[in-house]
Amino acid sequence: MTIVGSTQGGAVYDRGYRPYEGRRGGRAEARWALWRLTIRRALGLRRSWRQKVMPWTLLGIVTIPAIVNVGVGYLSRDTPASDFRFITYREYVGVSAAMLLFVAVTAPDAVCPDRHDRVLPLIFSRQLTGVDYVLAKVGAIATIVFGFSVIPQLVLFVGQTLVSDNGALDYYLDNDEVLWQVPVAAALLALWYAVIAVALASLTDRRIVGGIALLGLALVTSAIAGVFIGANDGEHSIMFLVNLLALPLALRDVVFLGHLHHSSPLSGSEGAAWFAGIEYAVITVAAFALLFWRYREVDL
Repeated sequence: MTIVGSTQGGAVYDRGYRPYEGRRGGRAEARWALWRLTIRRALGLRRSWRQKVMPWTLLGIVTIPAIVNVGVGYLSRDTPASDFRFITYREYVGVSAAMLLFVAVTAPDAVCPDRHDRVLPLIFSRQLTGVDYVLAKVGAIATIVFGFSVIPQLVLFVGQTLVSDNGALDYYLDNDEVLWQVPVAAALLALWYAVIAVALASLTDRRIVGGIALLGLALVTSAIAGVFIGANDGEHSIMFLVNLLALPLALRDVVFLGHLHHSSPLSGSEGAAWFAGIEYAVITVAAFALLFWRYREVDL
């Protein structure tokens, strides 16, 4: 610390403060920063090891079927069982209990603390708006779910390419359509999970309530759909659309097959694929509308 100057009444000290001279971003940069921060928090990056257990254990769990499938393919090469597939690419894009639990934990953790700790006024004191906040939070959760859906598929595709009896190039040419089908189906699933989970979590400032709300929605709608199917003597029924968290599976079938798979509870209903698409769009828009309304202004 040095004395810059002095007078009879006092002195001015140079404390070494310097103005910020780096690049200044706008709304897009602030939104991008919030997206990165949310992903780091959800994955436990720069946090204690306890926060890393769930996301990375989940990634290991969802990758196991791909590893098993590749292992079976390697062991059965040049045998009559070489065409056996433990799981297909279409089946791999699906609803799992581990993924549902992960979203039920991470989505409330991404938004509830901001309202509970009353830091939203601080966040919105910058250039961020409510729309930016919603897009960053939903985008972050959707990005993680998308990554956790696609990474095992890449393991499966690369592994199957390497152990194929016909050679890597032939396998690639015979299955190259999955390179667009998997990302599209995974993106639909990821957006659906993320927007519904974040919308439910936005209604409370308690993380456990937000998580229970998503799990409850999954269980209740699944049970209602089961009742309708049971009342129909197990026949395929359009009422399966009540099962909200299984709805993206119908769109997945359309992406991979161009129609509903015969095992789908909706396959026997005329126009079921169109109804599924319309319901997906309506509920997604409604969830975003709820989020934009919840963050239209900040409670000071």
